[in-house]
Amino acid sequence: MHVLNPALESIGLALPNLGDIDRQTITGAICTGTHGTGAHRQGIAAAVTGLTLVTADGSVVECSAEQHPDIFQAGRVSLGALGVITEVELQCVPAFRLHARESSADITEVLADIDTLVTDHDHVDIHWFPHTDRCLLKCNNEVATAPAGRAGQPLPSWRQALDDRFLSNTVYEQVNRLAALRPALVPRLNQISARALGARQFTDASWRVFCSPREVRFTESEYALPRHALRPVMAELRGWIAAERAPLPFPVEVRFAAADDVWLSTGYQRDNAYIAVHQFHRMDGTASFAAFEEIVTQHAGRPHWGKLHTLGAQQLRAAYPRFEDFLAVRDRLDPDRVFANDYLDRVLGP
Repeated sequence: MHVLNPALESIGLALPNLGDIDRQTITGAICTGTHGTGAHRQGIAAAVTGLTLVTADGSVVECSAEQHPDIFQAGRVSLGALGVITEVELQCVPAFRLHARESSADITEVLADIDTLVTDHDHVDIHWFPHTDRCLLKCNNEVATAPAGRAGQPLPSWRQALDDRFLSNTVYEQVNRLAALRPALVPRLNQISARALGARQFTDASWRVFCSPREVRFTESEYALPRHALRPVMAELRGWIAAERAPLPFPVEVRFAAADDVWLSTGYQRDNAYIAVHQFHRMDGTASFAAFEEIVTQHAGRPHWGKLHTLGAQQLRAAYPRFEDFLAVRDRLDPDRVFANDYLDRVLGP
């Protein structure tokens, strides 16, 4: 993706939405349902208009909404279960710029006003620091819809290096290493991190605003929820973290995406809020991820396919109306399970 995005910009094009990292391959991004944020924007797989697939017997299948439509619908988020994707056709949009506004905010106030926020802004991203009432609120708007008085220039190179490289990565790595050595310090460290947030505004090419460097390693579990479930789930999660004093030095991220028609997309026929819980890679996130999963599965949560979860085929079958249709395509294209692995056996069945 970090090669594709500037290449598209060079010919005046862009993808309509992106995730917050750009290290994935394009097929990895679509096969796992990478979604980005924006209540009126769909995930990356929804921009796919054609695929070329090499199946288990070596056949080359070209598919689209008109040609082999069942393979196309299954193939846009395929988990790698149908074959090797060798070509992807994407519906791009004219290159556009985003005005970014980032500021510290009270998480309770943000959640209370969330419907207005996601309606008034093209892209909303929230990073809440556990054990605090503070969050980083990111509101991005296409320049034509950005508020008056916007900052119209990219970040100066020194500010970008300071904020996105030194503070967000170099310094933050050391904060997390300290948290790993002294987990009891996590609430205090999060208070310090939350207070260190600085407000900023800038305008840049869309992909430069969407994507940020992420050099501090972490593990992550993310679930898609019906929009109306966001507030109760966040209340339960905040309560559990406070009660257990869970050592989570990474922020909990909240994002949004519009419904789509991709069979195994987390956004299938549903506008979603997404909640992601992260843990520094040197720390054990097992208990926190398990508690999070227990909460979200009570609210029709669908796990991000490329992140940590423990659900199996029976639970996922209930979450996806076209699950059996996907399995029928898989049975036809890979009856001998050439592309099977332990993960696919768990989430799709053998």
